[in-house]
Amino acid sequence: MSATATPVRPRRRTPREAGGSPMLLGPGRLPRVLAGTALAVLATVWLLPLVWAVATSLQSEQDVSKPGLSPLKGAFTLESYQQILDRGNVLTWAFNSFLVAGLVTLITVVVSTLAAYGFARGTFRGRRVLLAVTVAAIMVPPQLLVVPLFEQMLLFNLVDTYAAVILPQVVAPMMVFILKRFFEGLPRDLEDAARIDGASEGRVFLSIVLPLSRPIVAAVSIFVFIGAWNNFMWPFIVTNDPGLMTLPVGLATVKDSFGILYAQSMASALLASLPLIVMFLLFQRRIIKSVATTGLGGT
Repeated sequence: MSATATPVRPRRRTPREAGGSPMLLGPGRLPRVLAGTALAVLATVWLLPLVWAVATSLQSEQDVSKPGLSPLKGAFTLESYQQILDRGNVLTWAFNSFLVAGLVTLITVVVSTLAAYGFARGTFRGRRVLLAVTVAAIMVPPQLLVVPLFEQMLLFNLVDTYAAVILPQVVAPMMVFILKRFFEGLPRDLEDAARIDGASEGRVFLSIVLPLSRPIVAAVSIFVFIGAWNNFMWPFIVTNDPGLMTLPVGLATVKDSFGILYAQSMASALLASLPLIVMFLLFQRRIIKSVATTGLGGT
């Protein structure tokens, strides 16, 4: 008995399937237009304060103090930026911020990854107690630690040093907990195979665990760097030497020395945030990918 094979015709895709997954509002052009309009409105609302700050910083103090709700009250000028650069040591403060934020990020990532891997894979005595202490430390407000930390800096004679600014910021219980949860989700088969081949725990961690953890490590590094860069309270408390001040602290001293000057205040805020904006523009794909793949957007 013979049978002729009939060719299988490909099923014609419907317009709903051809366009991929439909939007929540439904297929068609109208939902896309509505979604695009809503995103444009939200982007405008989000960018409005930034545009207002830029416009205010590019005007003179006399024009800014004029009554009215319009951000453009006079001719554009760079007088506010020039005065800040003349009165303060901005380059030194920017260098200090990069140095402090970079070292805080490096030390925090190294310490947090090692501690998280120990909690995720270790079976040592006292593991549950240490993990409970780490989780409890997340709920402690940083303001409660200012006085004891400052007393420790005085005890070790570290006030007005880079060590006093950096060391108290490298303890990050939240990052340890996030990394631990990520390490627990990694498959153990690869680690067990490496141990069977004779790899030590250090080799397993460096050659297998860390390469698989690049997204979470990148996300943690980004958040730690931004937090260290924007940290104002602790560097302000522990430093008195203008040569050791970070950019937020230094710009605040310049602003406070000459009263409330709105144009200079906006210029100072923009100068302090400019490096972060540039970093985001350069690494925006990596930042968005890291946050999206690790789920840190809701933390």
